[in-house]
Amino acid sequence: MNILITICARGGSKGIPGKNIKNLNGLPLISYSIRTARLFSELHDADIALSTDSDEIRQVVNTYGLNTEYYRPEDLATDKAGKISVIKDLLLFEEKVSSKRYDFIIDLDVTSPLRTAEDIERAFNQLLGKSDAFNIFSVSPAKRNPYFNMVEINSDGFITVVKNGAIFKSRQEAPEVYDMNASFYIYRRNFFNEGFESAITNRSLVYVVPHICFDLDHPLDFTLMELMIKEGILDFQL
Repeated sequence: MNILITICARGGSKGIPGKNIKNLNGLPLISYSIRTARLFSELHDADIALSTDSDEIRQVVNTYGLNTEYYRPEDLATDKAGKISVIKDLLLFEEKVSSKRYDFIIDLDVTSPLRTAEDIERAFNQLLGKSDAFNIFSVSPAKRNPYFNMVEINSDGFITVVKNGAIFKSRQEAPEVYDMNASFYIYRRNFFNEGFESAITNRSLVYVVPHICFDLDHPLDFTLMELMIKEGILDFQL
């Protein structure tokens, strides 16, 4: 079984400038993903590959022993480029240079590092147990529920609950819903032959992360995550 772990980190970032290599509790953010990738790789002899357009990011990951000949094309290095296309381009490059065909591709998102190798192992086994599933990705229980306390404004100016259905009197009665926390995605190789542009398909699974997990979209998120790590108030061992 051949497994490729991808770490995708472009140089530009509008929300948090330079966030992929910005220090988080004394370490470059990307180093957390490299560490998790190595821990999983030790169990499964997986290959680890980097996609970046930035020489600065390349220099940082080199200090952690991750080297690459791949350079992300300019058209895949914009903030409008789809992640699936980015992963696929790296996958095809790695298959060509290694003369391998990978059975599974595991993408670790640099901006959502609150995951463990055990999380990935459990999710991987979950995908293995469902042979007709294309992929699996990490989620967390949602703080708001579209069946109960999320509303949208109609064309007439009045509001309705986002998700149509029965009227639930409490959140506990409403169906469970989840936030995509962007931490990791695991794909079967055939996913990339189907022309999907999103990780969400009619044959996707989710792994519910059993601990705190969120991605970094805003400087405040970065501050909060660093504080949680420094003060030891995470509910798991990073």
